[in-house]
Amino acid sequence: MTPAMEWIERRKLLAFGEDYGTSYFKFGPATLGNKPDMFENRGYFYTPTRVEQALGAPATRVIVGPDLAQYLQSTSDLSKLYYPMRHGTISKDDEKGWTIVKEITRYALNKYAPKPGDPQYPGFKGFWVAAAIAANSPNSMYERLIEIHRELNEESDRPLVQALTIIPQPLAVAISQKQIHCIVIESGHGNTQITPISRGIIYGAMIPLNRGGQDADNMARQILRDLGYQDIAREEKIVTEFKEAVGLIPLDLNRAVSEAKRDPRRFKAVFQIPEAGIRIELEKESWQRFLIGEYVFNPSHPEFESYYSRGFHRPLDTPLPWGTIPGDASLAQVIRESLNKCAIEVRRYVTSMLILSGGNFSWRAPPELSGYAVDAPTKIKYELKKENIDVPRVMMASDPQYSVWRGCIFYATFLKPEIEWDSKSREGWVLFIRE
Repeated sequence: MTPAMEWIERRKLLAFGEDYGTSYFKFGPATLGNKPDMFENRGYFYTPTRVEQALGAPATRVIVGPDLAQYLQSTSDLSKLYYPMRHGTISKDDEKGWTIVKEITRYALNKYAPKPGDPQYPGFKGFWVAAAIAANSPNSMYERLIEIHRELNEESDRPLVQALTIIPQPLAVAISQKQIHCIVIESGHGNTQITPISRGIIYGAMIPLNRGGQDADNMARQILRDLGYQDIAREEKIVTEFKEAVGLIPLDLNRAVSEAKRDPRRFKAVFQIPEAGIRIELEKESWQRFLIGEYVFNPSHPEFESYYSRGFHRPLDTPLPWGTIPGDASLAQVIRESLNKCAIEVRRYVTSMLILSGGNFSWRAPPELSGYAVDAPTKIKYELKKENIDVPRVMMASDPQYSVWRGCIFYATFLKPEIEWDSKSREGWVLFIRE
């Protein structure tokens, strides 16, 4: 094995990815393979019971991680959960949010940092961490993440992080797919990032749309309310499960709704909550399944006007330096706006491929509903054609929920260690522990 190959193999052992998503935090070393560890990107400021305090528990502490749910004692506690990156970014003075980010990062690194003397990690000085955040994150977020990783090293009795780099999530997706000219649309729970890439992000053309999986959740919640399930509609996790179980993306909403109303039995869906003894059937209302998926792609469709007239909120507008993107603009229209901000000579390169990534694009298309229900790439290509935008290849990132993390691992493995962090270009390594 050559020295270069030995270096890469060593780096693979030390590479660690952190994807700070709007809903989930995905993390772990390269040794996990293709699937990261993950839990919800949230925290709970817990006040122990008197019994726990008598046993020496601190007055208040931040609970994060997969066991958080066991600390919730009632439905009202759900409102106390704090999602620091609900909309992708955290303000500089959101100390509550940054406290949670620090604790989830501490949890992640401590879970996988080897114990002293581990033969698999001789001379371990910490992981080489690539952290991914929203492409529109301000400088203050980069600075605070660097500070947090430095503090975690100082507060630990063993090395955790030898070096840190930070990468925009859409660029991590492009890296995971080994593409340097493309458009990446990364859609998570809280936002959708439309990002043209030509050897790097074209920041002047990037649009961080204030629309994501939570908006589809809101539509699913309204459908549950209309069906008479007000109590279930308050349970955020069950609403998401309902959306994922019954929601469909229509190729053409008018045609899909018309056919579902004509033959509702064919489009029937059943959603069950066994532990609550609840069974929800959509047969006569089966056409509403298509509203959930359509809302992700085009909330300005006339079919939604009746919901807006009843007080259902439109997605939030997106203010940008050069104008405002209406919250209900179709995804195809937003892609056009983004391309219009690219230099004409570059457009033919970035439009050679469009990559969809994120859980908000992970929709199933039942074969028995072919022609009416489709997957996300088929829908996007159909909508772009209506806007006269030709993209030869529209593809879903492999394992779209994990593509950002996988890009982090690739970046942490192959970014040369001698490249030092440059706060202007936001590239390179912040070295905490030298060799």
